[in-house]
Amino acid sequence: METLVRTVVIVGGGSAGWIAAARIAARNGTGPDAVRVVLVESAAIGTIGVGEGTWPTMRNTLRKVGISETRFIRKCDAAFKQGAKFVRWTDGTDADGYYHPLNPPQGATQINLSGHWQQRQHDTPMAFADSVDFQPALCEAGLAPKAITTPEYGAVANYAYHLDAGKFATMMRDHAVGTLGVEHFVDDVIGVRMAENGDIAGLDLEQHGALDGDLFVDCTGFAALLIGGVYDSKFRDCSDVLFADHALAMQVPYPEEDSPIACHTISTAQSAGWIWDIGLWTRRGIGHVYSSSHISHDQAEAELRAYIGPQSEALTARRIAIRAGHRETFWSHNCVAVGLSAGFLEPLEASALMLVETAVDCIADRLPRTRPVMETMARQFNAAFTHHWERIIEFLKLHYLLTKRTDTSFWRDIVAPESVPDGLRDKLEMWRYHPPTAQDFPHQPEVFSWPSYQYVLHGMDFANHYARLADLDAETGAARRWFANNERVRGQAMSQLPKHRELLGKIRTHGLQTV
Repeated sequence: METLVRTVVIVGGGSAGWIAAARIAARNGTGPDAVRVVLVESAAIGTIGVGEGTWPTMRNTLRKVGISETRFIRKCDAAFKQGAKFVRWTDGTDADGYYHPLNPPQGATQINLSGHWQQRQHDTPMAFADSVDFQPALCEAGLAPKAITTPEYGAVANYAYHLDAGKFATMMRDHAVGTLGVEHFVDDVIGVRMAENGDIAGLDLEQHGALDGDLFVDCTGFAALLIGGVYDSKFRDCSDVLFADHALAMQVPYPEEDSPIACHTISTAQSAGWIWDIGLWTRRGIGHVYSSSHISHDQAEAELRAYIGPQSEALTARRIAIRAGHRETFWSHNCVAVGLSAGFLEPLEASALMLVETAVDCIADRLPRTRPVMETMARQFNAAFTHHWERIIEFLKLHYLLTKRTDTSFWRDIVAPESVPDGLRDKLEMWRYHPPTAQDFPHQPEVFSWPSYQYVLHGMDFANHYARLADLDAETGAARRWFANNERVRGQAMSQLPKHRELLGKIRTHGLQTV
């Protein structure tokens, strides 16, 4: 008789652990095939707590576990995120900046506007993102992506969130335990018991004794207690591609209660890295990601404080070591790594929580019914996530590789040919003559697809030769209509959408319409 998967044990809390617990319980915790979901976390081990940026996928995650958007915004001091603005990445001047919005380009499923945009530059010069999407204008004006009359999780413009990571984990814990029936043990793992077939049979807890399980989800962060400690999955270092090895983080209060709240992440390049600036309801989260091989910790902190201004004198910076890379194997036997135990990359495009959500979706929606099925699922999972991590590394490298800056050794070193992944080098050679298209990304789903690459390539003035006039002429009429449609939608949105802080205030007072 085949062994059924009846108990899922999640080791470690934080955002990763509680997202996993809530999703698995919401999807598999009821009915005749219900599984028991248990989360064990140590009171002595804290969380990193700086993952404050998300992707639009978080809206689906919250919906799937049954949390209202109003509750989430109130509990997590959350704000809306409509993309990212990259400042001083191309040439380092004050005028240097471009947007990577969360909306796709106009008509993305029907037409590729890259070449048409280039043709228009002669008569109508405009940044690519502004030409093909209205969202950068909303960000510049500080407008929200929806109105108070827009239902929960509905949108006028696509959006994600900025959130307080500590409050988010607490909200997910309370919901998972109080509503979804997840069992919560605050305890320390003092031993791991193995089965004859190499599986983990159970854990020995200091206070609660033996805890048996059928599937174990490792959310123990950088410690990687199970996937690394038990199964010795090797760590694939990528510091030869991405140089950042430290981050300094600060929580910065607003100067006034009604100070504007940015509705996008601001990433400002520095001498040896970059500074993130994230707006929440009550404060900003600001941090400096940098290479300690190119700048000292004291110099990095001085740059961070200079960015924040005199207000920083009363604030303390928290330093976090970064080891860029990922595990070679994410799922081994009956153990799967999620979150920091699987790997970590600098938060340039807020991919950390997205990878947690993607991994948990695979686990929760296809939870193996029996142990033998796990072997096939593990192979699929490992192949998919090896691909995801490699493509994210390439996309993050792209932001650095396209720079024209040569003012410091960091910016000179990070474009060195030996630091460029082969796959990215090949794509860039092709993209000099053919704009990124869906055909360049056959793997589905893809974490960053061709619209994201277009926003970065065009935003950073990537030299190319797209103008094949015969091809463009056949689409001229359609392209003009899409450009005109963008102008029309931009005008409507700019006149109808509220200021970001205004909408957040109304949500906290009145709430959004439930669906």
